[in-house]
Amino acid sequence: MSEITHYSQVWRHRTPRGRLALWFGWLALVALFVWCWGIMTENTIWAFVADAPRQAADIGARMMPPRLSYVPELLVPLWDTLTIATLGTIGGVILAVPVAFLAARNTSPSTKILRPIALFIIVASRSINSLIWALLLVAIIGPGILAGIVAIALRSIGFIGKLLYEAIEETDAKQIEAVQATGATSAQTLNYAIVPQIMPAFWGISVFRWDINIRESTILGLVGAGGIGLKLQASLNVLAWPQVTMILILILATVVLSEWVSAKVRHAII
Repeated sequence: MSEITHYSQVWRHRTPRGRLALWFGWLALVALFVWCWGIMTENTIWAFVADAPRQAADIGARMMPPRLSYVPELLVPLWDTLTIATLGTIGGVILAVPVAFLAARNTSPSTKILRPIALFIIVASRSINSLIWALLLVAIIGPGILAGIVAIALRSIGFIGKLLYEAIEETDAKQIEAVQATGATSAQTLNYAIVPQIMPAFWGISVFRWDINIRESTILGLVGAGGIGLKLQASLNVLAWPQVTMILILILATVVLSEWVSAKVRHAII
């Protein structure tokens, strides 16, 4: 009688080659982390790091209690901050909408020339921080809220343009074909088939960006672009820690309020 031997195969999540590649990947990641850590801490004075908790506790004690009498002086700068965020968002929306339509494959009149240019504008806007835009604009047009407004607008183009052109590309092609079947022109197709589909996304993106710009505009004053950041910089320069506390509380309250308004508006629209 012949004996038949049965071999049972054991299932494994990865092949031996896959496990080896994963092991080398983790080894390379650890080596990269050690190398980066060495570069970051090359000039670190560890005595200062050890003393940091005591210094933080000392500054925290000096920041209390907040100087409530300083609030009236912050109302105008706070209004300037809200103006920078609001007008900057409006300017960014106005500039981003045509860029988004040029960047979307289904609406761009030229996918070989105009679309790459529009995508470059979006990437350039997103790659430069608002503070850097503000630094450049303060040097070009001088300090003040105008530089802050333009900086916020230029920064907003990339954010709004990217999300909006992706929403345009995700529109339902059947609705567009139905409108085109009626003999509609390109402008009519855009107006009756594409725009109605992207309007909820457009308003949601715009309000979301305004909420982000509220946060970003609070620190533009640190580089001379107006707003409550100017007061924060002035208080830090003279070590007026109770005033700094009051400014931070006011900024926190403004951001929380803008977050609440943004959430309510997005919920009502979407």
